[in-house]
Order: sequence, then C-alpha cells, then structure tokens
Amino acid sequence: MMGDVSAPPVMADVAAADTPDVRKARGAFFTPDAITSFIAQWAIRSAADRVLEPSAGDAAFLTAAVERMRRLGDAAVFVPEVHGVEIHEPSAAVARHRVREAGGIAHVEVKDFFDVQPAPTYSTVIGNPPYVRYHGWVGTARTKSRAAALRAGVPLSGLASSWAAFTVHSAQFLRDGGRLGLVLPAELLSVNYAAPVRRFLFDHFARVELVLFDSQVFPEAEADVVLLLADGYNHGPTDHAVIRQAVDASGLATLADGQRWAPLDPAGKWTGSLVPPPAIEPLRRLREEGAFTNLQTWGETTLGMVTGGNHFFTLSPAKVAELGLPRGELRRLSPPGSAHLRGLTLSTAMLRRLGTEGKATSLFYPGDQPSPAARAYIEAGHKAGVDDAYKCRVRRPWYRVPLLPAADLLLTCMNADTPRLTTNQARALHLNSVHGVYLSDEHRELGRELLPLASLNSVTLLNAEMVGRAYGGGVLKIEPREADVWAMPSPALVASQADALRAIRAAVARKLQAGQLLEAVEIVDRALLVNPHQADAAELVQVQRARAELARRRMVRSQRVR
Repeated sequence: MMGDVSAPPVMADVAAADTPDVRKARGAFFTPDAITSFIAQWAIRSAADRVLEPSAGDAAFLTAAVERMRRLGDAAVFVPEVHGVEIHEPSAAVARHRVREAGGIAHVEVKDFFDVQPAPTYSTVIGNPPYVRYHGWVGTARTKSRAAALRAGVPLSGLASSWAAFTVHSAQFLRDGGRLGLVLPAELLSVNYAAPVRRFLFDHFARVELVLFDSQVFPEAEADVVLLLADGYNHGPTDHAVIRQAVDASGLATLADGQRWAPLDPAGKWTGSLVPPPAIEPLRRLREEGAFTNLQTWGETTLGMVTGGNHFFTLSPAKVAELGLPRGELRRLSPPGSAHLRGLTLSTAMLRRLGTEGKATSLFYPGDQPSPAARAYIEAGHKAGVDDAYKCRVRRPWYRVPLLPAADLLLTCMNADTPRLTTNQARALHLNSVHGVYLSDEHRELGRELLPLASLNSVTLLNAEMVGRAYGGGVLKIEPREADVWAMPSPALVASQADALRAIRAAVARKLQAGQLLEAVEIVDRALLVNPHQADAAELVQVQRARAELARRRMVRSQRVR
C-alpha cells in the first residue's frame, strides 16, 4: 500500500502507466494523508531521528516524515534526510521528487525489500506494506519473504499474505528502542497465519498500541485495516496492548485515550481486544467452573463434501423425476447453502418441503453399474464439460462424489447474524457450504437433542464473534479449527438443565421461525444461565452489548467508503 500521488509534469506519462490494476497486483493502495501524518507524528520524536519507509511508493510517509522533522528542527536551515526502498522504479522517481518539494532529501533504493539485508540503524520504520493475498503471493517473492521472516525467528505458513513477512522484516531495521508504525490489514487480529507475527510483536516491543476503525479507509483494497504502533524494540516483552478506536481516518485528529488489553496468549486471536473486560469475565468464570467448554469437547467439526459441480450433482425432486433416476442412485442431501438451517432441527418432513419448493435435496450417486437413466445423465455431463472441473478430473470415476457420513449436527459457516447448530434429524449429507459436527459417543444423544438449543445463549454468541472472522458484506465466517475452540455450554451443564431446556424448546423454535434470534436467546439465557444462577442478568447485559457492538462493527466496516 502506498500514499496519494501528486506527480510532477515530467512524470505524467509514468504515473499514467501505473494503473489501479497494476498497483493492485503489487499490493499498492493509496494511504489517506490523515493516516500518514498521524503515524509520522507518533513515530518521529526528534529532528535527528533516522527514518525508513520500506515500501516507499510515492513517498506518502516520507513526505509526512519530512514535514514532521522540519517542525521539530529549524525549518529555515534544516534539510531532513529520509530513506526508503521501492520495487517500482517510476514510483521511486516520483518519491524523490515529492520529498524534494517537501523540503527534504530522499535516499530511495530501487529494490525488492526482501533483498535488502537489515541493518539495525533506524530510529523508526513507518509505512504501509504491500497487501497481496497468499494466492497472489507466489514464487520467488513468497520464498524470499518467508526466508526473511524465518531469519528473524518467525515461521510463516504458506497461507500468509505479503504484509506478515514485511512486518517482521521491517522491524529488523530498527535500533534498540526504535519504533514501528505500520498500516496493516485487520487480519492481524484474527487470522491463524498471523499468530507468529502477533507473538513476535509482544515478545520484541516494550509497548504495543493498535488503532482500530469503524469503517473502511481503503475502499479500493476492500480490506479493513488497523494501525500498529509498536515502541521500544528489543526492550520487550510486553504483556498487554493499548486499544484505541476511530470512526475513520479523519477521527485520528481527536483520538481518545485507549483501553488496556492483556491477552492470555499473545499468539492467539486479538479479536478479544475489542471486548470490554466486564463482558469477558462471565465466559472466563464459566470456563473455570466447568460450566462452559469448547465445541471440540462435544465432537469434531469438519468441512463438507465438494462435488466439483453442484449444478450437476445436486438435484431437486422435479429434476430427479424428469431424469427418471432410481432412488438407489440418489443420496439424501441438505441443499446447497445454509438459509434453511436457521431452526433447531433439519427433519425429513422439512427436507420434503424444501424439495417441493424446488431445492436440491438429492445427491446424484450412481453405483458401479449405472442405470440407463444414470448413464444418459453422465453422458450429458461429459458433453457439458462437467468432468473437466478440477475435483471431477482428479477422481475416478469422475461422476461419483466422495461421501462423508451424515453428521450429527450441521453448522452454518457464513452468517449475517451468528453461526447456528442444527440437529441433522434427517441424516442428510452436507456440502461444503456448511460444516458437519460429529459428536463423540458419550455426548451424542444429549448433544443431538439439546446442544443446538443450548448454544443459543449470549455467551456463546459473543464468543462466536471473537473466534470467527468478518468477511465481505459483514458476514461472520467460522472455520472448523475456529469452531473447535468456540465456547459452548458443557455437557454437565446441559445435562443438569435438560428438563428446563426441553420445556422452552417450542417457544424458542417459534421465535427462530419468526426471525427473532435475540428474543430466542433471552429465553435460553434464563433457562440455562440465570435461573440456575450460573450468571446474573446484569452480567449478561454486558455480554449482549459487547456482542451487539462486534456485530455492528462487522456491518459498518462492510459499507464501502465513497
């Protein structure tokens, strides 16, 4: 990512050639002046500070640094010198010109930053690292970046985006006590591959501060960001971070004091930093007392089946009749998507009703000797090129989808409100649009009957926001590994309140059918937590407010700034 461009006339052709698509390919996006000025003011404490911008771009941060240093020194005679690295030579030329116009001198090296050997000589490193997702961060670039991070003792997985290694490598240029001020994707807080980076920051810096935004400040990148302000390099570790909040970039000018947040494990997700301590306390206590546990205690969560072509393999009853396929060549299926999984149970009667509505409730699964109707359908699929899809191409025969056993519970993985557990009473197979939960033998009977109901409590809803991650459109996504650590009422608590839960099942089901999730949650809270004195109503109000705020942030950040 890089700052706004004001190219000199002699470089107009160069700037024009650097199109948005070209910039996006190398992870370069415009940085608002409010952000560059804020970070420069925080990071640069003296006119004598030595400053590096490792992805200089068009010198958005370097010009802000020069302006800051001139204010700290004698602007009439002082000519600040700043340093940068930039892989794109035309941008480097523009950067030198802009810094000169701002009253400074820019030493910008045209080079891949990961080819620059770190020397711990800088007071501060500031910038906006390139953001290229893992599927675009490939080949030599990926290899060099991971090697650079590993030299600093930080192993990164193959799923890491470009910014992760960039952050670690940037820190290696700091002298003892130096400061790192970067604009980073909000992935820093939540993705699993960032765990080593999170630990590195807490281990190596004396102070870590994060500035979070309610709305997007990089609509072109379609990604949320945070500002990382890390001070006191090699004077760590620290046991906490300070969290500050801004509505958008313009809010940095009036930023309020932050709150102290101390994670149990610095490598774990930092989404808990958004939750006030009073809202976290009930979950901490309930876990400690054995009333709450992780979903993995109940069973294992797995991905669903991948067909390679749902349009071919998933069939509605009307399509089955049209094709004349025998029942033995079909498998009962939870239809693609998860909109139908908003209640407590997926029953056979519900599947029949979905089928009459035209939903695909059957999976095409012919045997070793397909019927004439099945052979005709297979041939039609071949002519349409279905067998050329990757998943079909690599299996034999291409038209038989590898099956998974019917799961005990189905878990929605993409959610506008909250992840839902549904008892798979119909014993339907499931696709990768949902996850399957396979309960352990000792908890299967109780879990199938009551866990979807018991999971609709305020504490579990809040924790879903903490372990999941926000995706485009404000959707909350939860992966199997994240679901494993999702807080659930323990088997012991559910068993002790089984009669109370059975008594409210019908009322909760009606609320869910009416789309009244929060009203359903209030009923479950009373039966599961308040009446048996596991938590009091005042505590749960704090939990509910925190969950509502996290959900609000998801939705607000999904609205693109124009």
